[in-house]
Amino acid sequence: MDPLATARYGMQAAQNRLAESATRVARMADDPGVDLAQEAVTQVQAKTAFTANAGVIRIADKMWQSLLDLQSS
Repeated sequence: MDPLATARYGMQAAQNRLAESATRVARMADDPGVDLAQEAVTQVQAKTAFTANAGVIRIADKMWQSLLDLQSS
């Protein structure tokens, strides 16, 4: 299992969810059935998922840098 690939996929999925939700909100005038509360929840969930996956990538980068520092010593 490649955690970086999983994190990249998670970030892309979160970005897609946010874009879809933003599109639904933008088209509210055409579709009065849009639930703003649900869209707000969806957007917060997407932001949280994106942030969590970005954290995985940050930690992996730090680990990789530490390994390179050990190797160069």
